[in-house]
Amino acid sequence: MLTRTRLGAALAAALAVATLSALPGSAATAEPPVLAGEAVRTYDAFDANQGVAVDRRHFYAVNNRTITKHDRDSGEALLQFAGAADGPIEHLDSGAVVNGRLYAAHSNYPEWPMESSVEVFDTRTMEHVGTHAFGIFRGSLTWLDRHDGSWWAAFANYDRVQRSQTEPYGKTYNTQVVQMDDDFQVTQSWTIPKAILDRFDVMSNSGGSWGPDGRLYLTGHDLPEAYVMRVPESGGELEWVATVGLPQIEGQGIAWDDAQSRSTLWGISRDNAEVVQYSVPVGSITDPEGAMWDVNGPGDFEQ
Repeated sequence: MLTRTRLGAALAAALAVATLSALPGSAATAEPPVLAGEAVRTYDAFDANQGVAVDRRHFYAVNNRTITKHDRDSGEALLQFAGAADGPIEHLDSGAVVNGRLYAAHSNYPEWPMESSVEVFDTRTMEHVGTHAFGIFRGSLTWLDRHDGSWWAAFANYDRVQRSQTEPYGKTYNTQVVQMDDDFQVTQSWTIPKAILDRFDVMSNSGGSWGPDGRLYLTGHDLPEAYVMRVPESGGELEWVATVGLPQIEGQGIAWDDAQSRSTLWGISRDNAEVVQYSVPVGSITDPEGAMWDVNGPGDFEQ
């Protein structure tokens, strides 16, 4: 099994920052700061097509209807769940490991109308052990994570017109990040800033994972970067606080391994069939300062 460590990581990270800084709407127009993630290890993974999930000893490469469990030390493929070609598992997108279960986002993408579900697997045996069906809901479920006592997920919509269709696949601006209770019932939802939606182009939010800094990291479908978000104190749009360059990947599903102080971020390169592990300078990310409102007394009322 081919494993590479720190393959020109410093140079790649520097190039990523330079490229991102030159993008339209970058730091020159007061967008959030750009930081560089460092690729610390790369694994060959034939199923690295949609996303990755990770726990302390293994990572799980996610494809449309297959998930392959790998040893983190050697990279060896150990077990694979494989849905039947004509079965109900059509488009797995990404996953999160919680208490020995892998919870995978699933949809019928690119079919219409959009249908979504959560599919649950035993990480020890890779057997399918549960499901939660959303049916026709807010869009196409692309990622799922557990944070602060709640489930979090995204229902993606797209400006892309799918084959045999005449209208955009839901329209990207309808994409929502949601917070859900233990029974996957939505309790709150937020939109994603237009500047990020513009970077998604005709696609949408593919990956999401909560980091060790208590911030939400989102990815698109194509670009080698993650958008660092926080839940706003008010309003219905997530706040964009930073961008992290992730050389070697092309968006898609991501996962933080344990969200502790030494946690690393994992992503995939579908072009190269690889899983990539990153060190991210979370300590250098700061939230924007400034008061969101004032309480005025007599003589100071705005009129």
